[in-house]
Formats: sequence, C-alpha cells, structure tokens
Amino acid sequence: MTDQREPDGGAGGDRPEAGVGSDTEARADVSATDDAAVVPDAADTDTNADGNANGNSDGDADADGRQASDRVWPDSDGSTLEAETAETATGENGTDSLFATARRTIRRVLETIRGSSIEVVDYDPSVHGSLVSFDGEDGIEEVDRYWVNAPFSFVTIGYDAERNQHRYRTVEPTLTAEERVLIETLQDDVRDPLLYREADGDDVESILQETIREYLERYGAEVDVATFYRLFYYIHRDFRGYGRLDPIMHDPRVEDVSCDGYDLPIFVYHEEYTDVATNVDFEKEALDRFVVRLAQHSGRHISIGDPMVETTLPDGSRAELALGEEVTPRGSAFTIRKYADEPFTPIDLLEYGTFSVEQMAYLWLAIEHNKSLIFAGGTASGKTTSMNAISMFIPPRSKVLTIEDTRELQLYHDNWLSSVTRERLHEGKDVTMYDLLRSALRHRPEYIVVGEVRGEEAITLFQAMNTGHTTYSTMHADSVQTVINRLENEPINVPRPMVQSLDILSVQTLTRLDDGRVRRNKVIAEIEGIDQRTGELDYSTAYTWDGETDTFRSSGSHVLTEIRDERGWSQSELLTELRNRKRFLEYLWDNGITDYRRFTALVNEYYADKERVLETIEAEEADADADAKDEDQDNPENRRVTIDDITSSRDGGATGNETETETETETETDGGTADTDADAADRGDGRRR
Repeated sequence: MTDQREPDGGAGGDRPEAGVGSDTEARADVSATDDAAVVPDAADTDTNADGNANGNSDGDADADGRQASDRVWPDSDGSTLEAETAETATGENGTDSLFATARRTIRRVLETIRGSSIEVVDYDPSVHGSLVSFDGEDGIEEVDRYWVNAPFSFVTIGYDAERNQHRYRTVEPTLTAEERVLIETLQDDVRDPLLYREADGDDVESILQETIREYLERYGAEVDVATFYRLFYYIHRDFRGYGRLDPIMHDPRVEDVSCDGYDLPIFVYHEEYTDVATNVDFEKEALDRFVVRLAQHSGRHISIGDPMVETTLPDGSRAELALGEEVTPRGSAFTIRKYADEPFTPIDLLEYGTFSVEQMAYLWLAIEHNKSLIFAGGTASGKTTSMNAISMFIPPRSKVLTIEDTRELQLYHDNWLSSVTRERLHEGKDVTMYDLLRSALRHRPEYIVVGEVRGEEAITLFQAMNTGHTTYSTMHADSVQTVINRLENEPINVPRPMVQSLDILSVQTLTRLDDGRVRRNKVIAEIEGIDQRTGELDYSTAYTWDGETDTFRSSGSHVLTEIRDERGWSQSELLTELRNRKRFLEYLWDNGITDYRRFTALVNEYYADKERVLETIEAEEADADADAKDEDQDNPENRRVTIDDITSSRDGGATGNETETETETETETDGGTADTDADAADRGDGRRR
C-alpha cells in the first residue's frame, strides 16, 4: 500500500482538503496497510457503541433521544452503527431481531452483484477518491487541520468567536446505510477466525483484510476500493483500536484525554490549544462497555464492586478508570495520559524554553558526578519528562535501575533494568515500590530513578542516597519548602538528617505567558545541610526564573564548588568544563538534534572522546566561517550559522527578554568563587529563531 501520509494524492505534509469526497467506482480488492497489530481477544469489539464516531446529522436524535442540535456542535460525519442499524431493523417488522434484519438487508443489497471475485490492489486516493471529507461548520472559523491516521481520519480545530473557545473535531469516513449494516455483519463473522488464526503483529492487518475479502466473496459482494477501505477502517478501529476515541489516540499533539461522564463531550489537552472540547461523546451503556474494555486490554479487572482502576494501556499510556455511578455520579469516567513514542531530550526542553543552556550544562555536570536530584511541581508541569530527559546524561556504562507505578521512563542505556509495581493477581501478593526499591539495592545500581515518591518507599530511597547511590525522583509540590515539609511529615516521614543527603531540588511550573501555557523550571535549589544553630535544613538557590522577563538568573552554586574540589580542578578548569558542555548542547540545539537515539549516541561520544568531539565542532565552525566570507554578507539567507551566531542571537535582544551581551559574574560560594554566565543571556521564550 502506498504511503497515505500524503493526503489526497498531494505532496507529503499537505493538510486534508475540505470538501473532497467522491468515490470512484473502481472495483477491486486491496492489500494490507502498513501498521502493525495484534490479534484481538473476543472481548475486543464494541460493535454497537463504536461503529462510527458519534456522527448523527443535525437534528437527528441520538440513541438516548437527545437531539444533536442540543450539543455544543454537531457530531462527526455519519451515525453510530447502533442507531442506524436499529433504524433499519424497524423498517419492515419491528419485532424482528436486529441480526435477522441485518442479514436480510444484506441479501437484498447484494442480490444483484453476486458471482464476483475480488483482486488485491493498493488504495490510491488520487485514483479511488478520498475516504473522508469535511466542509466546515457555520459560524466556526477553521484554524487548523491535519491528518492523525491518513487516509482514514483527520482532525480540524475550529474557533467559535461567539463562545471565545476552540473546538476539536475528529473526521472519519462517512458510511452509507448499507455499509453500516455490512460492517455489523462482518464484525460478527470475522471475530472468530481472527481469534484462532496465528500471526505476528506485522501480519494482523493483512490477515484482517484477507478475512474481510473472503467474507465479502462469500456474501457475493463486489465492492469498490474506497468502500473496502471504509469497511476495513471501522472493523480494525473497533477490533484493534480505541473505537470512537481512536482518532484522538492517534493524534500526537494531544497529551491527555478525559471523559467526565456519559453524554458529555470528551476533552483533550492539546499541545497548542490546551484544554479543548471534542465532538466525541458516549452514551451511558457504551461508556460502561468502553471503560471495561480499557481495563481488560490492560490486563486488569474493573467492576461495580471494585470500580476504580489505575493502569497502563497496551500502548504505554496511563489510564485512570472509574466504572458506574457509585464513585462518579455522572457515570463512568476515565483520564488517559498519552504515552510519547519518542521521549523528550534536553534539546527539546531547551527548544520549549523550560531550561536554559547554562542550566542544562550545570545539570549534566551534576549528574555525571553523582549528585542526587528530585524534580517537583504540580500536575502536568513536566516533572517526569524533565527527569527522563536529564537521565540521558547518565554515563553510558553505568548501571541504571528505574522503578515506576506505570511505565513512562525511556532510557537508551544498555545497562538499564526497568521495573514496574504490580497489584496482587488471583494468587500471590502485591509488588510495591517499596519492594522494588529494596530489591534494587541488591542489584548494585549506580543510578536509581524512581517515578514518584509519596509513601514509605521514600525512606528506602533516602537510605540509598546515604549509602552512595545516586537517585532521581519526582514529587508533587510547588516550592522547595513544600518539598521539605512533605518529606519530613506524614505520610513520608524521612528523618531530617537523611534529607540532607539530597543535593538538588528542581521545581517546575505550568503557567501562562502571552503565547499561552508554558512549562518553566521555576527554581533550582541546593541542599546545604542542617543549620547547627537552628536545627533547620538549609538550602540555597542556584537558578531562578523571572516570569516578568521570561529569563533565568543564576546565583552561584556550592554543588559546582564541591565538584571542583572533588575532581581537584582549578576554578578555570571548572569553567572550561561548563563552557564545553554548553557549547556542545548549543551545537546540537542549532542542528535540531532532538531524536533521543541520536542525542544519546552523541553524548556517549562526548564521554568517550571529548577532545575529538569538540575539535569536530570547531572544524565545522571554521568551515562555516570560511564559507560565510565568500557569500553575500548582506543577505542573511545566504549566510551559514556558526556557534558564535548562535550565542550572539541567543544572548542578544532578539526576543526583548535577554541582555545584549554575555557577561560573566563571580559569585561567592562556600568553597570559593564560581564563575557563572549571567542567565539572562540564555534564551527563555522557547522559540527557535
């Protein structure tokens, strides 16, 4: 099958076109699509609930009698299989069973086209027509449109000026009444053959298509390519995907998905438009089935007797599920924190303005020299993302052990052992974070990374710190003092002398600036020990974020002084190490190296042969300077960027938030002076030039 990431036969990256939807009558079969899959369980389908993502036309009643016009806006194109098939079922004899009526309808539809066989051809939208189309909504300005599962589904973002809010709409193929009935019957027929047919994940979609083809021939049906792919999409979506939620789960720009009850719109947290209501919702029974299905697919049990489950979905996403109206009076509910296929790197965090280059160089040096660190912040402030990113600075041969409730951390280290807690099954006992931490110490790890500390496991974590293990973790807290208070009080209760083994606290925040919501590192603090006079825990501030100017400011660091003294460096040597790392990170940033595999490989090269890496960067800079002299200096488009240009533009007043020159300030610390770059010189707006 051709790469359908090129919508409507256009060039790659084109947006889905509006109003394109005529299907040519080229009759043929089709080949398998490219995505991998796994053969579903018998419980994998939700035929009635998930036939077509909530697409009643304007004014038509939903299954519960509610008019579509009562919604915030109309649903996506097409109607649910449940509603449409029920309508068909009552057409001749209201007492007939749904199944019998569906079969009879199919026979009538197919009587005239029996006796054909179906060949296999690739689907080409330029030849066979578009599968989806959407002409927009009255009174809604479309501000964005992009594929999420080409060529089957795309998303449009509209702006409602009257309500002053954005709207998120999924668009899927529109089905005729006959196609809806045909899908209903196919779902019944293809389920069992798929269950008992052995296949690797890469073969399942081809097997599903072949099975559909076999049954269409058995029915005597000859269908055009576009119709076949519409049938395949909905059967695959409901068997292997997330039903009517599938386009949202395919959207890489959506971070969280939440449902607050039945007959309520699903909300998403979009990376650009933040909290947005969608055109997808669930009827009561369909929502109950969907929540049960999510639990089953993640190997968990949920029931009215045990109505709340926290789990990890097969794709790695975190899900919090609630069933029924016992604990959530508005009906079953769920929240899904989507799993990022590609983890963020430190370069991504620089790009978003969460940290400055100087802060990253500081953290890199601290991690390399076994300083323990806790990331704190509120919900969705980016704690785990930052911890995962800075863990890429861990030296490549070090033994790393990660411990989590639900798996989120992704490292690219060969000597990495990942462990996840487990609730008790029918036999055995719970495997808690405390159990995993105790076990971890027997593995002799050099670095221990814990997803979050919130209970008795914190004692073991700090015991590990006190015995020489470098540890990283996250906590929910909005300030340094709040972190300390939580650690020292119920239910964590870490003794104060043990808390002083922590080296660094990083507090992050999700806040609003003129451009919308942003994540910023609010403060980096260093634990200095217990004040002998007051008995209180002392800490100092190494970096702070200035929200007014969106810049970071440095205040000196006793951690750097400790590293200098431990290594026997002079002050000049310490500054050279910081500058080299900063220069290396700026080089990666300028060249857009954000893939975590490539980033980690280059960091490993730096560890292996720092001089050669720096010489390579210097040589490239020299080549760029030489080329620049031969080009038109008055035309910035003809001039190659050098490291000096990067430093100048980042340190200059390009955004109005930074000082014009990079200055170096000597700040007194306990062990001497630490020469630090004024952090106002680092870019803080999170935008690439």
